[in-house]
Amino acid sequence: MDKVTEELKKGLKLLKLEWQEDLAQYKKKFLNTSLVAKKKEGITWYPVQVKKSKIGMGERLLVEIEKLDHHQASSFQSGKSVSFFSNQEGYQSAEFRVNGVINTVKKDMMVVTLQADELPEWMEGSKLGVDLLFDEASYREMEFALKQVIKGDTPRIKEFKEILLGDQAPKFNSQDRIEKANLNFSQNQACQKISEAQNVAIIHGPPGTGKTTTLIQAILEAVEDRKSILVSAPSNAAVDLLVEKLTDQGVSTLRLGHPARVEEKILNQTLDAKTVQHDSYRDLKKLRKEIDQYLKLAKQYKRNFGKEERRQRQLLFDEVGRIREAARHLEEYISYDIFQKTQVFACTLVGASHFQLKEMTFDVVFIDEAAQGLEAATWIPILKAKKIVFAGDHLQLPPTIKSYEASQSGLAETLMEKVISRKPEAAELLQVQYRMKSEIMGFSNSYFYKGKLEAAPNTEDHFFENEPVLEWIDTAGAGYTDRQEEDSLSTFNPEEAAFACRYLEDLIKRIGVGKFKENEWTIGLIAPYSAQVRYLRSLIFESYDYPNLKAFSDLITIDTVDGFQGQERDLMLISLTRSNERGEIGFLADERRMNVALTRAKRKLVLVGDSSTLAINPFFDSILQYFEETGRYRSVWEFMDS
Repeated sequence: MDKVTEELKKGLKLLKLEWQEDLAQYKKKFLNTSLVAKKKEGITWYPVQVKKSKIGMGERLLVEIEKLDHHQASSFQSGKSVSFFSNQEGYQSAEFRVNGVINTVKKDMMVVTLQADELPEWMEGSKLGVDLLFDEASYREMEFALKQVIKGDTPRIKEFKEILLGDQAPKFNSQDRIEKANLNFSQNQACQKISEAQNVAIIHGPPGTGKTTTLIQAILEAVEDRKSILVSAPSNAAVDLLVEKLTDQGVSTLRLGHPARVEEKILNQTLDAKTVQHDSYRDLKKLRKEIDQYLKLAKQYKRNFGKEERRQRQLLFDEVGRIREAARHLEEYISYDIFQKTQVFACTLVGASHFQLKEMTFDVVFIDEAAQGLEAATWIPILKAKKIVFAGDHLQLPPTIKSYEASQSGLAETLMEKVISRKPEAAELLQVQYRMKSEIMGFSNSYFYKGKLEAAPNTEDHFFENEPVLEWIDTAGAGYTDRQEEDSLSTFNPEEAAFACRYLEDLIKRIGVGKFKENEWTIGLIAPYSAQVRYLRSLIFESYDYPNLKAFSDLITIDTVDGFQGQERDLMLISLTRSNERGEIGFLADERRMNVALTRAKRKLVLVGDSSTLAINPFFDSILQYFEETGRYRSVWEFMDS
């Protein structure tokens, strides 16, 4: 067995390990668990009530529900599958369940696309709940794709195996390309690399370097060259962003996938919406109406009827069959016509297994956020490619993995990471960032990006008047101690959280409450631990201890590092949380996760943390040194004295 096949087979084993762990965690939370416990785990909303229902795009039934218990945890997210149930006596069997897909979740409200033609009567009851379902289909598609790659029974797949993972070098042909004035030098270099690549190219760079802008330009150039194109990404949100940008550029883009998983503003680009807008849709609707009418007529015949009635009923069913066949042909024609007019197809990595794309291959497949997709998922669109373009930042967050064993054994390493380390000639770094001043990006630039980044001139204006853009406030010796939350075993530090809120309130006063509101400057609070996030939220949003912060609630976001991936805020405060005599910092030692946290701020970045605990770790020691060298280190005691 060659080494590439061996590596892929190991990947398949690790994927199965992750599948088992994910399912085990779901079962542990869900099966043989009380309703109270499931609510606590955040995998059930109960009780809920239906606020309204309507027929949405593609004639699908949408239902809006409200959670009546406002203090429940929640793991519900857009695109997840759910199941409604009734806890009312007489309605607790499987037949009184209906499944759906989440469109949107906002605090206590959720919109779901139901897998039903009309709202069941029992859903209007007072004891209604909704469960989160386990997504097994994605694992099946990933497993199938990896097996296809291992088999390698086409010359194209064999070649991709060797180029991406083996010893075969990527090929490039020199191409004449006119530099675009709207791109900087490194963005133009990246587009040049993509146009010259025969099989693989990679665009990488940290936040604020314009990866999306560069990717859109490369896609537009491929459209001009009349190439067949598929764009893909691990998340629905990333796909939707690309579709929105391409549509704004006048590119005919088709967004494949369940409409519930698509953002409302780009619903018009889905197959359902384009079918409804098609010139022949009226004829299709007419045929469907005829089918319903003939079926109603046929069902009027009861069991006890004579030979003539039987013949009449059979004639009606025959007519239904004939019309159904005509409707099927018309549906196929409409889909074919829409596909013919489409310049770019768009879907998630797993969505590339969509039955509508079966047997299709594309001249170029673009994969955005490629450093966040599991390798097995990334192979799904590659199986349809003649050439592949990765875009992302392999020095930011890796994919989320449930199995510690699988993660440590290599599942966390993405295909983009493997290719960038083995075939560096295929990669181009975007070097100009437009988000933060050079002082904020300085540490990440030297530690992660080998000093190759430069801050664009526009960042010179990114600061608050009379305020340093960087601060580390050291809580060493203040007696702030981290502890574990009883239920979740997650870590929090109440004293540090209270200090962070006091500091933030004073800072807003110093800069000017009016200025913040007038400029709509945004504030982000990052804590690495969900327990600290919950504690900060309770202090700011639920208590009256910090009225000035509560008044800013529409401008303040409090979340984990993962929750801030891909986002920016004018002012960013990081509560590092860990403070103990043992020097334990847990998963704070994950350098890539901290890189995400350090690169969110636009105008000011503040770290609050205990140097005596954190600086034992070499990475945090390096950060602390950077703050000391730039004169941005302060002690918490300065604030206590004032």
